[in-house]
Amino acid sequence: MRIRDPIFLLPDASSISPRIDLLFWTMVGMCTLVALGVMLAMVYFCIRYRLGSHADRSNRHRKNLSVELSWTLIPLVIFLGMFTWSLFLFAQLHTPPANSQTIYVVAKQWMWKIQHPGGQREIDMLHVPLGQPIRLTMTSQDVIHSFYVPAFRVKQDVLPDRYTRLWFTPTELGRFPLECSEYCGLDHSKMRGYVVVMHPADYARWLHDHAASASVVAQGKAIFRQRGCSGCHSPHASVHAPDLHGIYGRVVHLSNGKTVVADERYIHDSIMLPDSQVVAGYAPIMPSFKGQISANDMLKLMAYLKSNTTDEHPAPTGQTEKRDEHD
Repeated sequence: MRIRDPIFLLPDASSISPRIDLLFWTMVGMCTLVALGVMLAMVYFCIRYRLGSHADRSNRHRKNLSVELSWTLIPLVIFLGMFTWSLFLFAQLHTPPANSQTIYVVAKQWMWKIQHPGGQREIDMLHVPLGQPIRLTMTSQDVIHSFYVPAFRVKQDVLPDRYTRLWFTPTELGRFPLECSEYCGLDHSKMRGYVVVMHPADYARWLHDHAASASVVAQGKAIFRQRGCSGCHSPHASVHAPDLHGIYGRVVHLSNGKTVVADERYIHDSIMLPDSQVVAGYAPIMPSFKGQISANDMLKLMAYLKSNTTDEHPAPTGQTEKRDEHD
């Protein structure tokens, strides 16, 4: 597989890249036409109405409603059209297909730490199968980074104590540069890697050759038990704490009368700052795990909790949690 050079010839290597390119070049073309039109008009009027010319300057204050409406309404319609087009494209960029494969990414100064669902781990390399939608769940261990693959036309900031997502479907075999596009410190320029797109059969062999002792979900389950979470949050626990089975995506009622959806942000804060969102019907007795659980372990915990999510999401009277991804 050859390395593509995005400086001289940027390939269209994902399903979304042709659509982004079309929008970009349409905007470039329209801006070029407007700039040329303005320049030509300026040159024309500078020559025709130059000092000493014989141009007719009578009726200088005459109004022309059709011209005024044209230069107001036509740009407005074009702007609204471009806005609608970009809005639909933005929605597509943030709506991964249901059959996407989730891969976990932890950014740190100055490397990309990758973990596949089966537990396979990589640093500064991301192996993916051709034609398979890939969804990245990302967080940062230290400062703000930005995951950028120019050939795929995708870029997403990666934040500490937060979880961001990015998805793409690779459509071309090869090895494509992965960059950090957010200044993150002294060796920011060295925070680079590659996305390697392989045939599905080759990818399956790669997964087999790099098999881990346990999957991400199994590792998360082990951490859940090691940290004592199961002692309080299992159905038969003696401690009065919520059952966390199927917690992800459920509506949680808080003691202050508000409701929240148990997403990554809520789960993370429930582990690190448990007193910030106390669940209705439960005493605020959960200890904080801030500084005790790494970003990698939090991602594993989140994977485990998501694996317990049911198809139905009832609205419980309360729910606090102790798991999630991030540092």
